[in-house]
Amino acid sequence: MSVYTQDDVKSRLRLYFICGSTNVNRPLPTILREAISGGITMFQFREKGTNSLTGDKKLALACELQAICQEHHIPFIINDDVALAIKLNADGIHVGQGDESAASVREKIGRDKILGVSANTLADAKQAIKDGATYIGTGPMYETSSKDDADDVCGPERIKEFRQRGLTIPIVAIGGITADNTPPILAAGANGVSVISAIAGASSPAEAAARFKKAIVNKF
Repeated sequence: MSVYTQDDVKSRLRLYFICGSTNVNRPLPTILREAISGGITMFQFREKGTNSLTGDKKLALACELQAICQEHHIPFIINDDVALAIKLNADGIHVGQGDESAASVREKIGRDKILGVSANTLADAKQAIKDGATYIGTGPMYETSSKDDADDVCGPERIKEFRQRGLTIPIVAIGGITADNTPPILAAGANGVSVISAIAGASSPAEAAARFKKAIVNKF
């Protein structure tokens, strides 16, 4: 596992690919390799929902995905499953407001791991910072079908509000994001965008990632 500074995390958040086995119709390791070739900068293994893997099958897939990330020097983040993140010595973990508390997770994983926290209000964001978050994720920016439990659309205005209220923590946006609607998100103050279906569901994940990369590079 590498140790990532906050500046490292800011740059790594630029194109954050999130995916699990239920989000793809081809083997996820293949999709991940293609997405990496297109330019993703961070990966989160999010294995949730109907027909998601559990137990040994989830562990085996996580190990394979982690090895691919390590091969390409891509931070490997696990969604919610603290025990799995610790077992694999993952680069970090991401938790939502309905998961284990960020303070508890930080205590378990130590100070050197990346801790992402979903924060959809200013109060949530400030609490996440207090609890030791490395970055916060917020959204949905636009309408999305990738997450059954998505909140109401907030738009880039939420990120602008967070910045105007003095938050300097790295922020990544999520929800309904495409290469075309990425620029306003970055202009509002986000350090990057997180994407599920726009890459996972593309006929060419590599080309989809490359389109995002082009939109992002033009803003930094």
